[in-house]
Amino acid sequence: MAEKPRTPRGSSTSAVHGGEREHQQSEAITTPIYQTSTFWFRNSDELIAYQEGRLHREEYGRYGNPTWKAVERKLCELDGAEAAALFASGMCAATTLFFALLPAGSHLVVTSDCYRRTRQFIRDYLMRMGVETTVIDPADTKQLENALRDETALFFTESPTNPYLRVIDVAETARICHARGAKVVIDATFATPVNHRPLDEGADLVIHSATKYLGGHNDLLAGTLAGSAETVGRVRDAVGVLGGVIDAHSAWLLLRGLKTLALRVEHHNRSGLRIAEWLEKHPRVRSVWYPMLASHPDHETAARSMRGGGGVVTFELDTDLDGAIRFTDACRIPYIAPSFGGVESLIEMPVTTSFWDLDREERLAIGITDSLIRYSCGVEDADDLIADLDQALSAI
Repeated sequence: MAEKPRTPRGSSTSAVHGGEREHQQSEAITTPIYQTSTFWFRNSDELIAYQEGRLHREEYGRYGNPTWKAVERKLCELDGAEAAALFASGMCAATTLFFALLPAGSHLVVTSDCYRRTRQFIRDYLMRMGVETTVIDPADTKQLENALRDETALFFTESPTNPYLRVIDVAETARICHARGAKVVIDATFATPVNHRPLDEGADLVIHSATKYLGGHNDLLAGTLAGSAETVGRVRDAVGVLGGVIDAHSAWLLLRGLKTLALRVEHHNRSGLRIAEWLEKHPRVRSVWYPMLASHPDHETAARSMRGGGGVVTFELDTDLDGAIRFTDACRIPYIAPSFGGVESLIEMPVTTSFWDLDREERLAIGITDSLIRYSCGVEDADDLIADLDQALSAI
């Protein structure tokens, strides 16, 4: 747990200094990697004091480590939270949260446009636990009102969503859900704390796949959760039992990546908008989804609540599956790979990356067309990325 700074600081200052300087155990500028699985006690009295809550320190690597505790303190400042917790992956953060906060017989409301594995867990595992789920369209507050029940425990959504980057009106969503006693959980992976802080608008919890923008270098897996000390504590207790903890070295890589988060996201915002605007004018592009475009269905909400649209641009080519494959293969700068938010640009076709096991009718039913592209711009020069897209579009 970490207290919010008395005077809020800018994103870059929080990213660099949050949670570290005042907690160092030596004069090192960077937080060390505590590469240990367990921690020793000087005597039995010290151990008993720890067990009784009179001494706050580490005991065993599944319950805490100074390296990832430093990351959690930094996340508290970035997300504006009382407490934060780290996990082995973004999926681990989501699934542990569901296990901890959804009792048997409860009800969950979730949006349709979100990460496939999240939907898969909800469908295949929560149902076995006796948790009912209602799926609604993103950003549709009327559907949300109609979906809520007395037994609804959580409303879970991404904002922006994957892959169409729908943006939720968090303040209105929180008002509706809290009136019915339901907590609001926002997966803000696409936004990052630099572009949007859902807790400031009334959300109860915010999670991130830190594998993406927070780490920023395509070299780690991690997940984060931030919110009130009471609720985060319940989820932290669950991860201590379930065991999905992050290792000290990955936590250190995340700590290092976070220090440049604001700088990288500002670059992603500029490049993402330029690429989206350029694609929208190209004759071989049928549609573009990017929150900061006036054509996006949630542009008004995004412009009001977000500082930028991020580095992911989703677009549909005016071609068939073979043409989309030719385009993707012709790109010379981005790697063909899943994920996003790193310094290297990545490109993928959802049809071949996440949904190849479904037939075409099943894919179309969930909005995945044969020529849909998700492009994650890295920190390369935007002019070079656009020139590369231009030559690749000629391959269709």
